[in-house]
Amino acid sequence: MNPAAYFAASYDEARVKFLAAAEASGASVSHRVHPTERGAEGEELSIDLAMLGDSEAPGLLLMISGTHGVEGFCGSGCQTALLRDDDFRADIDRAGVCVLMLHALNPYGFSHLRRVNEDNADLNRNFLDFSAPRPVNARYEEIHSLLLPSSWPPPNDSERKLEGWVASHGATTYQAAVSGGQYRFADGMFYGGAGPAWSNRVLRAVLREHAANRSALGWIDFHTGLGPRGHGEMIYAGGNVAPDIARTKAWWGDQVTSFFDGTSTSAPLTGINGYAAYDECPDAAFAGMALEYGTYPIEQTLQALRAEHWLHNHPDASRAQRSEIKRAIRDVFYIDADDWKAMVHAQAVEACRTALGHLARASAET
Repeated sequence: MNPAAYFAASYDEARVKFLAAAEASGASVSHRVHPTERGAEGEELSIDLAMLGDSEAPGLLLMISGTHGVEGFCGSGCQTALLRDDDFRADIDRAGVCVLMLHALNPYGFSHLRRVNEDNADLNRNFLDFSAPRPVNARYEEIHSLLLPSSWPPPNDSERKLEGWVASHGATTYQAAVSGGQYRFADGMFYGGAGPAWSNRVLRAVLREHAANRSALGWIDFHTGLGPRGHGEMIYAGGNVAPDIARTKAWWGDQVTSFFDGTSTSAPLTGINGYAAYDECPDAAFAGMALEYGTYPIEQTLQALRAEHWLHNHPDASRAQRSEIKRAIRDVFYIDADDWKAMVHAQAVEACRTALGHLARASAET
């Protein structure tokens, strides 16, 4: 099959393709329509679900796209291609498991070409206990005003100060400071939010409905933006729980990385969405990863993110500047090239088939 045909150029097109593929596959489809927000073209925004296989099976494979909005182009394309894949659907039936595809966890960001949601919140920093004191990211606080200056492109003196900070602290510390998550600046980058976002609440409800009574939960969350072009890094997506880390590596191999032990290209993060599995389905044996596909160098990606956040804080920017910045943010998270699409699709198929095999064995042991 040619997977390129299943990718899309907008959220609305991606949703149409996903729902058409789900209907054609015979999947059970349901929707969680956003109660307050609309898309960039005024379209309805929705988290859509497609379920295949044995709905009562002990093992469930959950596939998530669009946690980070604009990264949804990749995950959506992979999901749609898998729904259209006769061999993959036959694999599901042979395995005797249930597969649940969650399309566009952050539909607002997907449509508006933002990595964050309608609250400027990064969903993968939003899954924490908001009744407890928030984590403090002192390094981010030092550079917040330099990351998002008063004008764009950044003034030379401001950029020199930021470059000096990076030179003094190192590129790894800079990445961690910017991307690790912060909870003080609501207009800032990688903001974790002031409370559980709508998408957070929907994901938790989906887990309670479809995963709470399972004995095994496989988790693949599609992401883009880190690593070499087209390479899918398998980043462990659960808590710092030794049996779950070991199980995830037993499923997908020692190439599974983790920010807990410093092997991942990702900085240590707070409030990732995988933590919801521990709250909502604690009896399910968890094996989960973020399948993180590389696009462009991290420096280019962070610069595009800075520009897009600046744009959000300056709605009076010219139409030409807005168009340029939005095009750049889409491009760094989605390479609209057939060879890249083929690479990410092939790795998605392999990862999902591997999960089906392990879930089948887990189900047989129940």
